[in-house]
Order: sequence, then structure tokens, then C-alpha cells
Amino acid sequence: MSMISEFKAFVLRGNVMDLAVGVIIGAAFGKIVSSMVDNILNPVLGLFLGKMDMKGLYVALDGKVYATLEEAEKVKAPLLKYGLFLQNILDFVIIAFVIFLLIRQINKMFVKPAPAAPAPPPPTKEEKLLTEIRDILKARS
Repeated sequence: MSMISEFKAFVLRGNVMDLAVGVIIGAAFGKIVSSMVDNILNPVLGLFLGKMDMKGLYVALDGKVYATLEEAEKVKAPLLKYGLFLQNILDFVIIAFVIFLLIRQINKMFVKPAPAAPAPPPPTKEEKLLTEIRDILKARS
């Protein structure tokens, strides 16, 4: 088998194609969630936090004070942009939660519960007799 035919067999396997589709859908889904966070949740959070934009939170590592993040970036100051980091954490938590809810609903709709294990058969006459003999012998000792 040539390397090209091996590669073709690898790429066209179901798992690889499923993964490719998942990555593409995941990227599109990530954009939707980022838009929801940027355009819906952040304004609400900003309202509760005193109209503060988390993305604008930073510390200038050169010790100088800048009026805005844009001003500090314009002079190429070394910055610790912890607001963007917090925003990315929030995005991740929201994406993970939405995926959890989605998978949970899919499992409820499509995954059938395992059938209950059948009740064990009742003991046979011999088992009942052996149990009685065992209990008598225990009582004697």
C-alpha cells in the first residue's frame, strides 16, 4: 500500500471527518458565544460593576500611568492585560456550560436508558434446603 493511499484512507476515515466537522462547528459556535458575551453579558456586567469594561483592565509594567489601554498600547508600553484574561476565562466558562447543556439535552433525547437488570430468580428447593442446613449448623456451634 503506497503512502498516498494510506494517507487517503486515514483522511477519509469517519473519525477524522467527524473531528474536522466538529472543529469547524466549534469555531463557528465560539464566535456566537463570544458575540453573546461581548454584546449581551459584558454590558450587563459593566452596568453592575459601574460601567467598567473588563477588557480595559491592565497594569502598565513600566510604572507609568496611562489614561486608557489604547493610549498605553499606542506608546508600546509593556502591559499586563489581565482584563482580557478574565474575559477569556468568562468566555470559556460560558462555552463549556452551553456545551454541557447541549450534550445533556442530546443525551436525554437520543440515549435510551439501559434496561433494568432482571430480578434474580428465586432460590431453588435445593438452595433453600442448604440454607436451612447452614443456619442449623451455625446455631449449634
